[in-house]
Amino acid sequence: MRLRRRISPLKLTILGGALFMVVLVVLQKDVGSGAQDPWLKDLSDRKGRVMDMVRGAVNHFAFQIGAPQPQSEEQQPTINQQCPPGFYTQTDLKPWIERPQEDPNSPGAAGKGFQKDNLTPDEAKEKEEGMTRHCFNQFASDRISLHRSLGDDTRPPECVERKFRKCPPLPTTSVIIVFHNEAWSTLLRTVYSVLHTSPAIMLKEIIMVDDASTAGHLHSQLDEYVKMLKIVKVVRQPERKGLITARLLGASQAQGEVLTFLDAHCECFHGWLEPLLARIVEEPTAVVSPDITTIDLNNFQFNKPVSTARAHNRGNFDWSLTFGWEAIPDYAQAKRRDETYPVKTPTFAGGLFAISKAYFEKIGTYDDQMEIWGGENVEMSFRVWQCGGQLEIIPCSVVGHVFRTKSPHTFPKGTEVITRNQVRLAEVWMDDYKLIYYRRNQNAAKMAREKNYGDISSRLNLRETLQCKNFSWYLNNIYPEVFVPDLTPVQYGALKNLGSQSCLDVGENNNGGKPVIMYTCHNMGGNQYFEYTSHKELRHNIGKQLCLHASPYPQLTFTGTKGLSPTPEKQPHTIIPPPPNFTLGTAKSDEYCFPGNRQTQIRPSDCQMEKCDSSLQKTRLRGLCLESSGGALHHCI
Repeated sequence: MRLRRRISPLKLTILGGALFMVVLVVLQKDVGSGAQDPWLKDLSDRKGRVMDMVRGAVNHFAFQIGAPQPQSEEQQPTINQQCPPGFYTQTDLKPWIERPQEDPNSPGAAGKGFQKDNLTPDEAKEKEEGMTRHCFNQFASDRISLHRSLGDDTRPPECVERKFRKCPPLPTTSVIIVFHNEAWSTLLRTVYSVLHTSPAIMLKEIIMVDDASTAGHLHSQLDEYVKMLKIVKVVRQPERKGLITARLLGASQAQGEVLTFLDAHCECFHGWLEPLLARIVEEPTAVVSPDITTIDLNNFQFNKPVSTARAHNRGNFDWSLTFGWEAIPDYAQAKRRDETYPVKTPTFAGGLFAISKAYFEKIGTYDDQMEIWGGENVEMSFRVWQCGGQLEIIPCSVVGHVFRTKSPHTFPKGTEVITRNQVRLAEVWMDDYKLIYYRRNQNAAKMAREKNYGDISSRLNLRETLQCKNFSWYLNNIYPEVFVPDLTPVQYGALKNLGSQSCLDVGENNNGGKPVIMYTCHNMGGNQYFEYTSHKELRHNIGKQLCLHASPYPQLTFTGTKGLSPTPEKQPHTIIPPPPNFTLGTAKSDEYCFPGNRQTQIRPSDCQMEKCDSSLQKTRLRGLCLESSGGALHHCI
């Protein structure tokens, strides 16, 4: 920074003496009568001005002696003198613990899977019990080293070769890992994976938060083990409160500038941490997730990145407020110059991410009245975007995760806590669009009507304080691709056969191509929810956007899955009165309806149609009439 010319000691002495004489003269005049000289009126005010002049002169001398002169913004240097120029070297980025030498033939080495055939009876029993406890193959995990490597760095070249500037420096981070009755091998492998891949100068600590585990190996045995890992500590919740509260406990004790949350069954790939921290330096309001790859739950094979891969997924949500994945749109991909560029995502999975601690607190951390887990990631997604932040996936950061098909843990208050969490987020962030969710979940609608979701006043105050945008803005600007159902559909609810007292049901896991069925009416929405839209469509649009179409065979099925079979031309339907038993049909003379006064001839669960007969108006399947001898649900166009 440019400095002014220094004044010699002799000149400084002369100037100081002259200033001192001026002060003496003024004070001497002050002793006399103020009436003798008009300039000496208001003595106390003049004294203040004189002393200000003295202080200003002294300060001016200080600048002359050697203090830097303030510069205009345009003159400010581009390099912070507090940190050195250049880039971090491999020596600078040395991990906290070097990985021990690995036998390439050892189980799971280089990220390979472990599979053993011809198990002994004891081994078979061990494998079965481990799978029951954890819903993954603990038998395989226990035989893989806690320190296993993941092989060569197979990320795209621009990720491998990327260098990070020292100025501004990358921040420190606290890695927070919540666990509840986790297997020893997966938990400790997660910890060691962080230690072996995270630069020591950036890894402030690892905080392991125990959500009231009951497994014996996770108490004194774990406490003794982590004593040798100086930057690892265990904190405990005395009772099971769930992921949300446990993460808040870990965050409250964190000393790092950035909070990095991981699940308890992860493995970090080469160079995973630096891209996350670098992005937060560039954009402090970014909430960043790694590119999450799979660790096979059956053999623990790590699905390594491919250097030539350029296709990525992003997070989404459906109108049951469930998180999902989808390919990023072409226009979004076109904006990315290479793989070092982040991927904007409307929602995030919420299990693995990094966030500035200061921003985490500013944005409202988590809703601490949510319980256990479920819905917190969607809530945070809406909140971050609506309140001025952004959610991103960083492709150069790769972390593996064991994805289980079901959870081995129970909910202390039952799974209704998930619905309660979702109602809280809907009431705070979704405005009138919450009604779309409530129509699809009658439990949630009842909970909202009765206000059995707890106090949300603090969250509403947060939204007002942060001047957050409304949900319509989110839909239009962050996720314009999402299909938004009618806020006031013409008709909605179940399609009921009044004769058999059964309802049209999409069946389990029906994403297209499976027959729909008749099933006992449960009045809960879900698989039995349909809408007759303003576009004259019959939609089942909770998870997938599916429309009911006529088919050339007497069975109703979901078909037309994108990429598997063509989507037929949209078929308009009309309402045929009289109420209250509306029937949907078309203007054609050969309309078909469901007979509502008998079971079908094939199986009670099959859906068959017959020619519409006005004499059966009150007993036919309410709300459904198609133009062919059968119908199918297709992806909507």
